[in-house]
Amino acid sequence: HMATSLRTDMKARWIDWRNVVIGSATFRRWAARFPLTRPIARARARETFGLLAGFVYSQVLAACVESGLLTRVSKGAQTVADVAAHCDLSLEAARRLLKAAASLHLVESVGDRWMLGRIGAAIIADHGIVAMIAHHRMLYADLADPLGLLRRTNVHGGGGGGALSNFWPYAEARDGAVDGYSALMAASQPMVAEQAIGAYQFARHKRMLDVGGGEGAFVAAVAAAAPRLHRAVFDLPDVVARIEDREVERFGGSFLTDALPPGFDLITLVRILHDHDDAAMLRILSATRAALATGGRLLIVEPMAGTGGDAAMADAYFGFYLLAMGSGRARRPEELRAAVHAAGFRRTRVVGTALPLIAQIIVADT
Repeated sequence: HMATSLRTDMKARWIDWRNVVIGSATFRRWAARFPLTRPIARARARETFGLLAGFVYSQVLAACVESGLLTRVSKGAQTVADVAAHCDLSLEAARRLLKAAASLHLVESVGDRWMLGRIGAAIIADHGIVAMIAHHRMLYADLADPLGLLRRTNVHGGGGGGALSNFWPYAEARDGAVDGYSALMAASQPMVAEQAIGAYQFARHKRMLDVGGGEGAFVAAVAAAAPRLHRAVFDLPDVVARIEDREVERFGGSFLTDALPPGFDLITLVRILHDHDDAAMLRILSATRAALATGGRLLIVEPMAGTGGDAAMADAYFGFYLLAMGSGRARRPEELRAAVHAAGFRRTRVVGTALPLIAQIIVADT
């Protein structure tokens, strides 16, 4: 305990000294001129300005998607006049948008024409990202008053819910109005499914139940990797009614209040737990444990906190997104494992994925 206290005190003293140095205008001028520190000073300046300008960058991206600019240039090189006509902009406005987009690598110029940039090409190829960009208009409206959102937070960390929470009747099991959210989850599910399928062998199981599985996008992706696996989805009745694949078994109900159907050796929770506060999370895990017989397995697939250099994604992005949604938070793998053990599972382990920023996996055995 004394050693830990000493390390903490030394770290605090170091941070105090560092902050005094960084806050010195004299030091900043020297660092910007000295050859060995100049690259670091410039990188720190870009990092600082990136925080200031980040919202504008996001809005440039939104304009490129909502106007159809990225779709247009994905079909081949376009002139400014082509873009202006397609996006219903003046020539000057189209030129301004193209220059802003080029600075963010969304497009790039080839002579007097414009084509997709490297980031634009990645975005336009992923329908889930495009859907999320359009969806973020609601999130940004809530974040116009971030302190107001924070001050509505209750002692359990939830309850901040802004306008975005009206888009999410799903978790509260309110009647109707599931179409928008269900469609968004279906569109954005493939990027998560790719991580799960690349890291876990679903073919080892016989019967799989995806809890909160929406329109069946995740089980459809799994079917391609494990065609003999029996697939089922448990979700709100209005949601499972949207599943088009007749081979998928459907169960209607709320995972917050209803028992889950037995008879499956694998249950998956894909982007479910981080949408809920701790008490609801434990109810879901307990219902999952009750449904699984001895030898059954639970797979948790979702973004998690404490993921290397991706802390901003979990703590800043998901922290405020879920606050606006009205419940939930990104949790560290050790927090999730502790909750899983509390629900009655015997063994747990973390399975790494190719892109932990998108999702990590926790495997739990009964």
